[in-house]
Amino acid sequence: MFTINIYLRLALIGGGIVLGAALWMLWGFWYGFPFLLVGILLLIGYLLLGTIMSTNNFLSQQRFPEAEERLKLTWFPQLLLVGYKGVYYMTHGALALQKKDFSTAESWLKKALDAGLPSDNERAAALLQLALISASKNNRQAALSHVADIKKLSVTEPMIKEQVKDLEKQLKQMQQSMNPSTMAMMGGRGGFRAGSKRPRPKMK
Repeated sequence: MFTINIYLRLALIGGGIVLGAALWMLWGFWYGFPFLLVGILLLIGYLLLGTIMSTNNFLSQQRFPEAEERLKLTWFPQLLLVGYKGVYYMTHGALALQKKDFSTAESWLKKALDAGLPSDNERAAALLQLALISASKNNRQAALSHVADIKKLSVTEPMIKEQVKDLEKQLKQMQQSMNPSTMAMMGGRGGFRAGSKRPRPKMK
């Protein structure tokens, strides 16, 4: 999808409105109208969509510092469209996960679900990340609850489906390791390994 560079967009917004207003005052409304229209339309687009798309382009390229800086340029997240507001929070959560700040990530992901996400795939991705965070804390019941919520959704993304199956296996192993007789045989070891690596669900 075509996007205008955010700095160019901001310059066009300011330039269009200022120039349009100046021409309006000097020579009349119709001289300034085209510039005002361009500036206002670009401003409305910025307020409703923010910098979500360009931020996620950086995320897909694993350019995390650039993604974080670009996301900060969404100055009015409260004005974003419903789906974009949820993606905004989810993107914050993804950046927190990259820093291994799981508590902050969990908070952002819950906000994303409360705000609303555009599709079941995005909702499933957020719930999957919450399930993984819960599992890393050895909170099996919370992880299972998130998995159950995922299964209620119409997920079409194959990678998410595969990750859910993998997580269910991990949770089954966790249950076995929590069994007293199994723990005795293993010398008390067990539980979910928070440091295990797995691919992050694609964010749209």
